[in-house]
Order: sequence, then structure tokens, then C-alpha cells
Amino acid sequence: MQQSTKPALAETSISDFAARLRGELLRPGQDGYEAARHIYNGMIDRHPALIARCVDVADVMAAVNFAREQALTLAVRGGGHSGPGMSMCDDGLVIDLSNMKGIHVDPAARTARVEGGCVWGDVDHATHPFGLAVPSGFISTTGVGGLTLGGGIGYLSRTFGLTIDNLLGVDMVLADGSFVTANAEQHADLFWAVRGGGGNFGVVTSFLYQLHPISTVYGGPIFWPLEQAEELLKFWRDYILTAPEAINGWFGFVTVPAGPPFPEQYHGKKMCVIVWCDTGSQAEAEERFKPIRAFGTPAIDVAGPIPWPVLQTLFDAIYPAGLQWYWKADFFTDLSDKAIDLHVKYGAQLPTPHSTMHIYPINGAVHRVGKDATAFNYRDANFAEVIVGVDPDPANNERMIQWAKDYWLALHPHSAGGGYVNMMMDEGADQVQASYRDSYPRLAQIKATYDPGNLFHMNQNVPPTP
Repeated sequence: MQQSTKPALAETSISDFAARLRGELLRPGQDGYEAARHIYNGMIDRHPALIARCVDVADVMAAVNFAREQALTLAVRGGGHSGPGMSMCDDGLVIDLSNMKGIHVDPAARTARVEGGCVWGDVDHATHPFGLAVPSGFISTTGVGGLTLGGGIGYLSRTFGLTIDNLLGVDMVLADGSFVTANAEQHADLFWAVRGGGGNFGVVTSFLYQLHPISTVYGGPIFWPLEQAEELLKFWRDYILTAPEAINGWFGFVTVPAGPPFPEQYHGKKMCVIVWCDTGSQAEAEERFKPIRAFGTPAIDVAGPIPWPVLQTLFDAIYPAGLQWYWKADFFTDLSDKAIDLHVKYGAQLPTPHSTMHIYPINGAVHRVGKDATAFNYRDANFAEVIVGVDPDPANNERMIQWAKDYWLALHPHSAGGGYVNMMMDEGADQVQASYRDSYPRLAQIKATYDPGNLFHMNQNVPPTP
């Protein structure tokens, strides 16, 4: 939640703080400040008093201590993809990790140590030469920290679980400025909390991930005419609930971009798409795709063998930084025929060419992790839905926000009750509680242990238990 704190900072305090940093300390009016305050969502326009561009853990410790001692609003920026702009604040201090991009791959142990300023494209660049990958998301410019701490739904979820299910440990700076390692043996309560509990507990300076042998997959989009949406959604729902865990495919309503590899006659048309990722052999995948390709009348089919990093970057150019974004999210245990009818109705009303709706399958390997094993509580859900109004022009914000809200309100009664925290706006305490469900009381107790003053409140916030 955005809180404004007007700092009355003495120049000597700022100078002393700057002297303790190896990285830059940016202030309004300085070179680099304007670029540093802009994040992925162009709808966010905030002006922090200070931006600490940290280069190491010592810088992060100094910045956390300064924010606490000066009673400043504190935000933490990794990749800057936070939809509601939680990685930026007005008048306070931003800890900017974007210069902390170290990655160490251990191919024998199949692990990667990744610093908190990395985006997933950095990780793929480091791991792909070894034929390895971390289960992550769908866009390579997404920050490692935000995606992981919220759970991590992606192309490999049905096969290897969420990103947090492949997280072995974290290094963190806590609210008191101390540094800890949290894993299954050390600070196990904190390790439980950061696997889904967001940025509530400190600044994660590095993540240790389990890697998997992923190099070339069989994937990409297949498009169907919008008129086949109802039948396609039912086919996909039934297929993905029982499909082998090697195959994943998310369903979407989209507008076909004007450019290659899409045929010109489909440019600007609203269509249905399923974007696939199959980790089996090419022969196995092609066999699995026979009934998929036989369904309805596929209009555009570009699915095939594709290097993992290329699949991860398919949508980067379509969604560059600076667009206007508005998100709404829900989990679903099932997709009833009534829910599908509503999807067909609202999916046909995409208000702008960039606006979209995705449904991600989160069954398979995700279900093999116990509901209470991590803070991510919706292990019984089969689907994660996100409705997104997107456009370059702020003049279209009101129209696309209203569409997203109307769509969400129509579908929400059919949902499991809460949404994926990585795809929510700043919607208040009730929605945060609904998104953590049974995990919420335990998260609040752990918050009271590690951040009793709620210094880290620029997030989907879980206030400490009094």
C-alpha cells in the first residue's frame, strides 16, 4: 500500500548515507534520476526522495538502516514489473537492486545462485549453455525477485512446479539491517514465508535455485478463430486437467499483432490462443499435438521445436516497458460451463490491442506440494486467471480498467476466492487475506518476528500480528 512520507532529511544525513554506499544515491534533478524512477507499468508516476542503486549486500544493509532510522517509506525495486508499482514510492527511499546481477551456475549440482537485480532473461542467458533452466514465468524482462516471492507461475509449472518449489534458499537483509540465510535448515519459518509471501519480510539479495535439464522444448502459440472460443475452452480445460505433466499450455484472448510471423490477413483480429510448452522429445510432443491440431480449425500454428530462452522472449517486444497496465486476478478450482460462457462474452470485448486475458494451468507438479508446505496456499486450484487492460495511451485507461473490473466481477463468483499476488493491483487488506487464505495468520506471526514495525509495507502487505 502506497504511503507518503515527506522526509525532512538533513543534508549531512544524506551525505553520510551516500558515503557509505558503493553504488549511486540519486536525488530529484540529478542525472539518471528520471530514468531510475520509471518502472514497467507506465501508469505509475512516483517521485522518491532518494534512490539507492545498490551494488552489493553492504549497500542494501546501509539503505535498510537509513530508511528505518529516518522513518522513510521504503520500496524495493528488482525488475520493476510490479503491476501496482510497489517497487516505487513517493517521497521515501527506493532500494534499487538492478545493478546486482551476479549469477553463478553449478552444472554438477544443477543449481544457480542469482542476485536480486536479475531478470529472467539474465538467468536464461547464464543457464542455457549448460542445457539447464529454472522454472520461471512468461516474459524474460520480469524480475527474478518479484516473480519468485509471489510464487512463480510459468511454462514449466505442470512439469516442475512453481518457481518457489525450485527455490533452495535465499540470502536476505532484514528490517533491523542484519543479514541472514533462510533455507530448510536455517530460519525455516522465514524460508516458508518467502515462498509465496512476497516482499513482506526483507530484501532478498540472492536466490538459490534448483535447475532442470531444459534446453529446446516444443512450444509456441496456436491460434483459433474467436467464434470457436467456447468449444476450444472446454476442449482445453478437459485436456489440460488430465494431460501428461510434460505438456503445458495457457489459454488466452488476444489481438493478433501486426507483423511477422503472423499472416497479414489476421493482423488486428481478436482470436483465441493457446501457448504451448512440451518438455518431452520432439517425437513425443508431435504425437501429443495431433489431437490438439485436429481440434476445430486452427488458423495460425507456429508451435514447434524452440530453444527455451526464445520461448521466454516471445512476448517481450509486444509488451515493452512503459505501457499502461491494469491487472485483475483469481484462482479457479474448475472452469464451469457458466464461467466459460462469461469468458466468451468478455473475451470478445478486448478494449485495446494489447489488452488480454490468460488462464494458466497450475495442476500437475504444483499439486504434489502440500498446501501448508509454503505460503502459496492455493495448491488445490487448477487454474490462475489474469485479466489485463494494457495500452500505450493513458487516454484509454478508464475504458480498459472498466472492462477489466467488469470482467473480473462477472467471473469472481465462480472463483476459488483469491488471486495470484503477482497479478493484482493495490486492492486492500481483504483481497490480500483472500489470496493467502489459511497461510495468512502464520505469515502475520512471522512478519511480527522479522519486521515488527512493518518497514517493508510496499507490497501486497501482511501487517505483523500485534
